[in-house]
Amino acid sequence: MLAALFFGPDLCGMMRQYELVERVQKYKPDVNEALLNKAYVYAMQKHGQQKRASGDPYISHPLEVAAILTEMHLDESTIAVALLHDTIEDTTATRAEIDNLFGEDIGALVEGLTKIKKLDLVTKKAKQAENLRKLLLAISDDVRVLLVKLADRLHNMRTLDHMRADKRARISEETMEIYAPLAGRMGMHDMREELENLSFRHMNPDAFETVTKRLDELSGRNEGLIKKIEDELRELLSAKGMVGASVKGRQKKPYSVFRKMQSKSLSFEQLSDVWGFRILVEDVADCYRALGIVHMRWRVVPGRFKDYISTPKQNDYQSIHTTIVGPSRQRIELQIRTRRMHEIAEYGIAAHTLYKDGTEATPGDVRLSPTSNAYSWLRRTIESLAEGDNPEEFLEHTKLELFQDQVFCFTPKGQLIALPRGATPIDFAYAVHTNIGDTCVGAKINGRMMPLVTRLANGDEVEIIRSGIQVPPPAWEEIVVTGKARAAIRRATRAAIRKQYSGLGFRILERTFERAGKSFTREALKPALARLGQKDVEDTIASVGRGELSSLDVLKAVHPDHQDERVTVKPQADEGWFNVRSADGMLFRLPETGKEAAGGGATLPIRGLSSGITVSFSEAGAVPGDRIVGILEEDKTITIYPIQSPSLQKFDDQSERWIDVRWDLDQANNTRFKARIQITAINEPGTLASIAQLIAGADINIRTITMGPMAADFSEVLLEIEVWDLRQLNHMLVQLRELPVVSTVTRLFS
Repeated sequence: MLAALFFGPDLCGMMRQYELVERVQKYKPDVNEALLNKAYVYAMQKHGQQKRASGDPYISHPLEVAAILTEMHLDESTIAVALLHDTIEDTTATRAEIDNLFGEDIGALVEGLTKIKKLDLVTKKAKQAENLRKLLLAISDDVRVLLVKLADRLHNMRTLDHMRADKRARISEETMEIYAPLAGRMGMHDMREELENLSFRHMNPDAFETVTKRLDELSGRNEGLIKKIEDELRELLSAKGMVGASVKGRQKKPYSVFRKMQSKSLSFEQLSDVWGFRILVEDVADCYRALGIVHMRWRVVPGRFKDYISTPKQNDYQSIHTTIVGPSRQRIELQIRTRRMHEIAEYGIAAHTLYKDGTEATPGDVRLSPTSNAYSWLRRTIESLAEGDNPEEFLEHTKLELFQDQVFCFTPKGQLIALPRGATPIDFAYAVHTNIGDTCVGAKINGRMMPLVTRLANGDEVEIIRSGIQVPPPAWEEIVVTGKARAAIRRATRAAIRKQYSGLGFRILERTFERAGKSFTREALKPALARLGQKDVEDTIASVGRGELSSLDVLKAVHPDHQDERVTVKPQADEGWFNVRSADGMLFRLPETGKEAAGGGATLPIRGLSSGITVSFSEAGAVPGDRIVGILEEDKTITIYPIQSPSLQKFDDQSERWIDVRWDLDQANNTRFKARIQITAINEPGTLASIAQLIAGADINIRTITMGPMAADFSEVLLEIEVWDLRQLNHMLVQLRELPVVSTVTRLFS
């Protein structure tokens, strides 16, 4: 009556107040009717005459969201939040008004959902990552935010046909990438399955139509088969004394079939397990009893047995999975579980709202769910926000966690470690502890030494071999499959690079301060951090080592009263000369002497000094654009090295010999500089000609070529070339890698 009074006859088909209350009363007899009635009327009044894209009254949407949540047996507070979830965003309602009418708890939930609604998760990668952070942070405070949001998304997906095609595709992609797997990780299997199918229908309509049509044809050809198998299973169990067992069969959903066809490269005709059957029993002992009865009657398909009762999934899912060649010689999948396990499999984390350790909980006690593994996963994911990873890395980490299918392995002490399919011993090590992963050098799998790239299987016992001096190689990032391992490897790599540049930067600063008659210490640098725009001392020193910050600027920041008494001379742009300037202001001017200028020695005048210094390049050469350093030799000459040169390691403990220099070329420079590259190429006629032609076309001179066979099909080509600068060199390397005859191209620094 109320709905018709406010909005007219077009609302008469919608759920009424008493119907909503009755839905909740079925599973919660002491429902707070006053709260539901007040929320129902308030939402009706606020949404007024608003319409959805379909033309339906807008109020139909929050009512349907509330109805979905009643199917999950959620408390009246969560149902009220569902009724109110769009009021702040789309009406004149305010947080203060909702707090006053319904309490701060409900007000906070409605506001949290309002903020999430503003997120656009399918955007540029960094923005998508930041929005996902906000979503997970919001649901970590109160998981009811997630439950209402998932129900909201499910109803929107059910009514997506009225949107524009581009908007349907965007929302479906967002649902498939974020919301469906998030529902799965929260143990809400049925919701995940429906979200995936609805998304699949809009993202790939042709494939959806084809698979649906084939399933309908198959169902028509096998009409009555599912009922026949159900009856035979039920009769078998009943004959063995399991009268209370229920059996339910169903055909797989289109997206499940399509995903299996894609992942295993199968045609529809090759699929042999399109039907699945579920056996529900009273307790765990009956699960194993039913399994024995079925296996004694029908042949088991090898390798298709999984026991998720003794080893539950991380989202609390428990069931026994087996595949048999059953009645009518059909290959069918069986799931055997208790009714309580089935409730958790259907509703996931929502099933914890009325239960705690098997007993009835207080009304609205949805936040008891932190006892569940699914909620624990969410908390661990939130903790990774504090690890300092950038947004893109966090997004990658979370998506890897959302989509993983698991294998279960053990430590030598019997600790269970759940990992994604395809995980390696490196992933295992990081799953145990980050420090174990960082120091991992080898692994024993089931007592045998195995490569670290070995893919782990269910039941493997893994023992990690460690070394105190180990640093995880950056290449490990391409081997591991868990977000935790990738993030830890990246952090360790960044720390190692920072340590390397920090050591170089410290030596540069010591030398610069020494020339100014000052002493450099880390303590002296602290007061100058703000003037330099740096966060901490080590970052500042590393910035000097990377060439991002001048050592002279640091000197002036630490000693503002320091006067530079050197005479500044403007570099001359004499034809045939190029300049190398040190960080403390010394200018090295090298004469052009053809090939010798880039590789040989030359006596150089140093501006501001009365004598010349001989400067030469290391064997691998260096080109303008490289980060370079100078090493003072015993004969008082200076050798220039690119910062990547491995030869610099032998000078690590000789800080007094390091000179920080940098390029200072004028535009009139017409000198080429030496570089060395190594190419692995296909061993066939015309390969060398193709390489030489490309290099010549890039205006690059080849000085020497050395060739040698690597294998029957490949040759190794070492080239010494002359280029104008780093940009020209890098452009040529990119072009070389695109040649069909070239396998790899590497620049050599030694």
